[in-house]
Amino acid sequence: MKDYRKEMKICLQLAKRGLGRTCPNPLVGCVVLNSKGDIVSVGYHKKYGELHAERNALNKLEDAKGCTLVVNLEPCVHQGKTPPCTDIIIKKGIKRVVYGMEDPNPLVSGKGLEKLREAGIEVFGPVLEKECEILNEVFIKNQTEQKTFVAIKTAATIDGKIATHNGDSKWITSEKSRKYSKKLRKIYDAILTSSSTVIADDPEMKHNKKVIIDTELKTDLNSKIYAKGEIIIFCDENHCPKQKSLDNGRILYVPAKVLHGKIDVEFVLDKLFELGIMSVFAEAGGNLSGSILPYADKIYQFIAPKILADNSAKSCFDGVKKDLISQCLEFNIENIKKIDSDILVTYKK
Repeated sequence: MKDYRKEMKICLQLAKRGLGRTCPNPLVGCVVLNSKGDIVSVGYHKKYGELHAERNALNKLEDAKGCTLVVNLEPCVHQGKTPPCTDIIIKKGIKRVVYGMEDPNPLVSGKGLEKLREAGIEVFGPVLEKECEILNEVFIKNQTEQKTFVAIKTAATIDGKIATHNGDSKWITSEKSRKYSKKLRKIYDAILTSSSTVIADDPEMKHNKKVIIDTELKTDLNSKIYAKGEIIIFCDENHCPKQKSLDNGRILYVPAKVLHGKIDVEFVLDKLFELGIMSVFAEAGGNLSGSILPYADKIYQFIAPKILADNSAKSCFDGVKKDLISQCLEFNIENIKKIDSDILVTYKK
């Protein structure tokens, strides 16, 4: 029997077309093969609330009897924004379903495959399970931990500096690296930054949703970052507007506790999940990045072939003093990519 690795790779490529538009749903691609093994239809989940990949693929076929359906995630068996995918798979007469990984959603996990087997459909898998898990790492964390996925992005010199002692940081990395960074932003539900970054750099940070840690409400609402998009501002409960939260239609103020002069990061992340933000892309200075680091799932580190060699320069991550190397937070290198004169190292917890 064939291993369906080639077809699963096509599913993964199709699924990536939905990046940044499907949350809180997963990224899913689907391929339908006829009895000869030829691809007769494809589909992917384009946007949250719209048809799932399996329905997009099967709706293009009048007759799918005897066909094989390949999909990177177990077909759903519950009613959500759309009907269960298992229903249309059974109705269309699919002979075999090849899946990449089981769905981590407790409403589905294993139940979709079981329903297909009960209907007499042959089930084969998992296929390229690791690759499928990497693609849907955000969805997996959301479902298994009920927490927001956290990615941190830094742009630094070889010696880990992000700015000079007086804050000059333009530009450490190349223009191509900066453009690539903007592409990465689109993958995540929201950008997370600090008031210090807004005040120092006045960045625009184009995105539909932006989260700003501004404990004392120091930022000017005329700053570029406030020009467009939905804004969530976390502030010290003593500085926040008198209302528990104030929503003017675009800016939401959320009161938060401050611990030892810093905002409670765990509170922030729990609140973001409660507000439906399933993933954040943190771009900030060393203080906020250091505070978020213990909660980070992924780090994108752009490294320029430059050395500042200045002890007073600003570093990627600032935190509490440690006495032992064993106190380091450990990450695994997931990928290394060369971009112009820079390299991008992606780390995963």
